[in-house]
Amino acid sequence: MILLKSIPKVDKFIAKGEFKGLSSSLISTISKRILQSLRESILNNEVDLIDENDLINKVKKEYEDITEPSLQKVINATGVIVHTNLGRSLINEKAFEKVKNVATSYNNLEYDLQKGKRGERYAHISKVICQTLGCEDVLIVNNNASAVFLILNTFAKRKEVVVSRGELVEIGGSFRVPDVMASSGATLREIGTTNKTHLRDYENAISEKTSMLMKVHKSNYSIEGFTSEVDFEDIVKVAQENNIIDYYDMGSGHLIDLPYGLNESEPSVTRIMEYNPSLLSFSGDKLLGSVQAGIIVGKKELISKLKKNQLLRMLRVDKITLALLEENVKSVLLGNVDEIPTLKMLFTKTSKLEENASVLKSSIDDICNCEILETQTVIGGGTTPNKKIPTIALAVKFKNYKPNKIEKLLRAKNIVGRIENEQFLLDFRTIQENEIKLIENAIKEIINGNAENE
Repeated sequence: MILLKSIPKVDKFIAKGEFKGLSSSLISTISKRILQSLRESILNNEVDLIDENDLINKVKKEYEDITEPSLQKVINATGVIVHTNLGRSLINEKAFEKVKNVATSYNNLEYDLQKGKRGERYAHISKVICQTLGCEDVLIVNNNASAVFLILNTFAKRKEVVVSRGELVEIGGSFRVPDVMASSGATLREIGTTNKTHLRDYENAISEKTSMLMKVHKSNYSIEGFTSEVDFEDIVKVAQENNIIDYYDMGSGHLIDLPYGLNESEPSVTRIMEYNPSLLSFSGDKLLGSVQAGIIVGKKELISKLKKNQLLRMLRVDKITLALLEENVKSVLLGNVDEIPTLKMLFTKTSKLEENASVLKSSIDDICNCEILETQTVIGGGTTPNKKIPTIALAVKFKNYKPNKIEKLLRAKNIVGRIENEQFLLDFRTIQENEIKLIENAIKEIINGNAENE
């Protein structure tokens, strides 16, 4: 066929000036694929004309799709502070700058500068955490699920772990406590009922096979009504009396008292440490407001055994995680809560949020309908289940557009809001002050672009 002969030769096609400065290898791979697709379309009588400019644009478009970073910055206007889908906690810029110096140079990750010999990577974080929490030792792994698995595998393999039925949680991605326990080699010993567990249930469950009494944070639900559960303080006492390990999987543990009465349902790690527990673990990237990590604190003897488990090699964290975590905990230790974005957002008063919302409203009032609303949001990330906090949102209305359409238009600009009561809202609990102008510009671009198309 004549049209087949008109297909550009690959070597000549990729040498075109439009591809100058681009990776010749990647351009070649994409061009071969597109030209082969063109050949097949011609043979199937789907194409009767070859447009070389169109082919060039297709290759460049695919090149951009491949090389453009998939992980991008977004503006979180949902009001959910610890938004799992949006990367959870933010890292403080000043802390990140400090850590950059460590990450871009050689460092003493596993080298003792005083002794001039091999050191331990966890020593860098132990001093500040032990000082903050009053614990004997600490170990950091890549997330709290890893912490749970490592603890169970180390101390309860082929042994029983006593857990209340009301705490057999399933977190995001269908990770279930019973399944994690089974994978670790431990045997689950359920006690109590879904809504009620008593201290005697723990006491009666203890046998020669028992290795541990475990309490699990109800990370994404709450049980209300005719209920009762055992305080961890009492679990610690029973465990110590029977010479077995007590362990609290706190999930989203926090180190300071929370506002809005949240401490009533979410005790701090600091308070739980007053009970002198054997082991306790919690996440780094939730209410601590730091990086993804599983933080294990407790008795030095038990932490030492965890460090000897061969699994730790697969679960350990790198220098960047340790350095960022150290900066965050140091901010807590020194009382500089404002240096932790997650906590700063949580503690910001609604009067300040309303002030920020007014700034955006005044800048776009003349091109769209806006209304400042008092509403509520959640912290997110499996923390403080079913507990809401006050917030301020801006209801944004575009002419002739339903909330779903407005949400889609702003999402295309990497601005993620939420729909509530058939209104599209921009929640200022999670909008940073330096993002207000960006949102203003995005809304103006959308409205002006739609006006031109009408």
